[in-house]
Amino acid sequence: MAELLPFTRASVIQLSSSLNEPEWMLALRLNAWEIYASLPVPTTRDEAWRRTDIRRFKLDSFGISLNGTGASSVEVPNHLGAQLTDDAAGGVLVEVDGVVKEYTLSDELRAQGVIFCDMHTAVREHGDLVRKNFMTEAVRPDEGKFAALHGAFWRGGVFLYVPRGVKASAPLHSALWALHGRTFTHTLVVLDANSEATFMDEYASPAKGEGQALHNGAIELIVRDGASLHYASLQDFGSNVWQFNHECGRVGKDGKLDWITSVMGTRLTKAFQTSQLDAPGAWARMSGIFFTNGRQHVDLDTQQNHNAADTTSDLLYKGALRDQSRSVWQGMIKALPDSQRIDGFQANRNLMLDRTARADSIPGLEIQADDVRCTHASTVGKLDEEEIFYLMSRGIPRNDAVRMVIQGFFDPVMQRIPFEGVRNRIFGRILEKIG
Repeated sequence: MAELLPFTRASVIQLSSSLNEPEWMLALRLNAWEIYASLPVPTTRDEAWRRTDIRRFKLDSFGISLNGTGASSVEVPNHLGAQLTDDAAGGVLVEVDGVVKEYTLSDELRAQGVIFCDMHTAVREHGDLVRKNFMTEAVRPDEGKFAALHGAFWRGGVFLYVPRGVKASAPLHSALWALHGRTFTHTLVVLDANSEATFMDEYASPAKGEGQALHNGAIELIVRDGASLHYASLQDFGSNVWQFNHECGRVGKDGKLDWITSVMGTRLTKAFQTSQLDAPGAWARMSGIFFTNGRQHVDLDTQQNHNAADTTSDLLYKGALRDQSRSVWQGMIKALPDSQRIDGFQANRNLMLDRTARADSIPGLEIQADDVRCTHASTVGKLDEEEIFYLMSRGIPRNDAVRMVIQGFFDPVMQRIPFEGVRNRIFGRILEKIG
């Protein structure tokens, strides 16, 4: 059994010591702990949490695993880490509760200087690279209670670094199997100038776990000048998981970030997802799909921050809701005073499959420049019975007709995903949730 530590300063020190971390990481953890201890648990009186009530979540009942959970003896579902891209993955990392279960990296990627490993190995063996980028410019501990909690108690996750001018010869793939109810994994991707990479990042747990479970994660995507990153995050946690995530991509001059998000699981998800466009020519596309059922609650808070002129962002999130589930999407495009000639777009479309489901869709613009093109759109609608009737009149059973209409609804965002394996994985889960 794993030894559990409470969320205390002494536990921060004990965890860092058990992982044999350098002093700088302990200092980062302790700074995050001080922030965590100083902040109250967010409530619906906080603007960002107004539509997400977590009073039923018992944070004090959780702790941090000191010695892992015996990952080597745990069976992981076959689909986790399985190929999702046309080209076979050159690196695969599978973790159980943040402890490495499986790891491979091709000789070709090693020869290119690509670093792909678990975060703890990265801290020990690539400390200078990690120290420069870990929670310094993308996700920061002072962003909120749960960001600080993560900074203090993170464990596990993956580090990917692609050197200057290198096009990674094959995709990379990581997967987390969260078995014992508390995970704090950290994903850190750094693409140096004029490099390229494709990275698949999966998260899953048993469909129906016992009691409340917690995933408190962070994702940092740092794309330097002229670099290009395709990143897909596929989340399929069980119905007992409460997920609190902070995710941020930073894009340099003429850099490109193509960011795909799929949210299928959890009891509750609250995720802050931010694209920071830091220099002229920076481009970011955010494509999101979610499907909720039962009493799921998904709250996605997105930011597209244009911090420089001549930058482009494009966001399209689509969700379908069943039963008594609820979704919240809050989007904001921001342009600083000198961010002229930017092009920002955001759209959220929601399909209600039951009258008892509810979707809140709240786009926003904060523009401080006078030469911009920024647009937003949001819709909440029901299944079109005329479309279903038309298909049924052609001899298609109602259940199949409903599936076809839902597939058509998601198709515009599916077409933004360049990987057939990812599209098939996502739509397979959608079909399972339709029933």
